Amino acid sequence: MKKENIIENIIKNKQNPNLKFELKEKTESFVSRLFYTLFDHQTSVATHIDLLEEDFQKIVDLACWAPGKPCGKIWESYLNELPEILRKLNLDAKAIVENDPASRTIEEVCLAYPGFYAIAVYRLSRPLYLYGLPIVPRLMTEYAHRLTGVDINPGAQIGEYFFIDHATGIVIGETTLIKDHVKIYQGVTLGALHVEKSLTDVKRHPTVESNVTIYANATILGGKTVIGANSIIGGNVWLTESVPENSLVYHTPDIKIKANDKIRNS
Repeated sequence: MKKENIIENIIKNKQNPNLKFELKEKTESFVSRLFYTLFDHQTSVATHIDLLEEDFQKIVDLACWAPGKPCGKIWESYLNELPEILRKLNLDAKAIVENDPASRTIEEVCLAYPGFYAIAVYRLSRPLYLYGLPIVPRLMTEYAHRLTGVDINPGAQIGEYFFIDHATGIVIGETTLIKDHVKIYQGVTLGALHVEKSLTDVKRHPTVESNVTIYANATILGGKTVIGANSIIGGNVWLTESVPENSLVYHTPDIKIKANDKIRNS
């Protein structure tokens, strides 16, 4: 096939006029600048606020292609959210320092902990999700997902003093509700019982009450599933129904140990 025909066929099959990879790149750059603005001691907040506004306007211009979408002038609203977001993130960092014996300082948590990074990007994306800004909140959390292995949908509701340890493999679905002082370890899934398009905007992910600890690789599914306050969910537990407050839920594997005759007789 001639090059001209190849080009023609590619152009004919590019069916999404609003699909612009520049939006993805600019969103990731915006996230990076947010971190410098909020956390880096040497960064001028006043200067970076202006740069953030410029970045944000470029993102809005790329993301808001459909008429009637609520993109408009939301920068001022978002800017007003940043001090409260930072307050919550400081509590999240404190939760990690106070609960993880391997952590030494807040600086270590902010610079080196993937769980904190994922929480931070989630909190920074959440207001944009609530404003109805299309695609951008998902691009932000998917960027964190790619870097950390933690998948938090920006639609999830997460309270204060949230602790994620080790991070890798955690999934928190769109309609999940997590209250205050919750600890989650690697591999935990807070997911839906069924995946059907008709369930859009339906609560299909669990509720986790305050002071709950969920250990590694536990799977908790369903919009009606509630984990009562002060409960402990052990590793590898599979839950599709609610548990009351102050519960201890654990998985008991059937372990069989058999002597290795070759080693014993050698």
